[in-house]
Amino acid sequence: MTADRLEDQLAYIIASVNRQLEDELSEALRPAGIPVEQARVLGILADGGGHSMSFLAEQVLVEASTLTKMIDRMLAQGLVYRSADPTDRRRILIFATREGKALSRRIGSVASAQQRRILRRLKPADAARLASLLRHVVAAEA
Repeated sequence: MTADRLEDQLAYIIASVNRQLEDELSEALRPAGIPVEQARVLGILADGGGHSMSFLAEQVLVEASTLTKMIDRMLAQGLVYRSADPTDRRRILIFATREGKALSRRIGSVASAQQRRILRRLKPADAARLASLLRHVVAAEA
């Protein structure tokens, strides 16, 4: 496969799909008044455990400085709180508040609905293959 044209470049195709899916998810979350990245943070914190800033940044796909500002906003909104790690007092963990957990439950179906819409467009074997190929690309970059 040659990539002489922009629309044939794999990176461009992946970026286009990402933009489309992010825009769709952002629009679906708009009524709840929460950005995609904050919804992802709450989804991770829904397990009830506290997580480090570095773990959250990695999982949410944002830079640490961006996450710090995001967490500060979420603190001000009463969605999360910080607490020292009981096993290492130097480390700070982020937890969802009761309000954050409630919001996470209310918006939890949004990402699931998007996943179902994507899967309806693909045959199950194609979806599994695509996921495998994309994970391979991500792992090769690490």
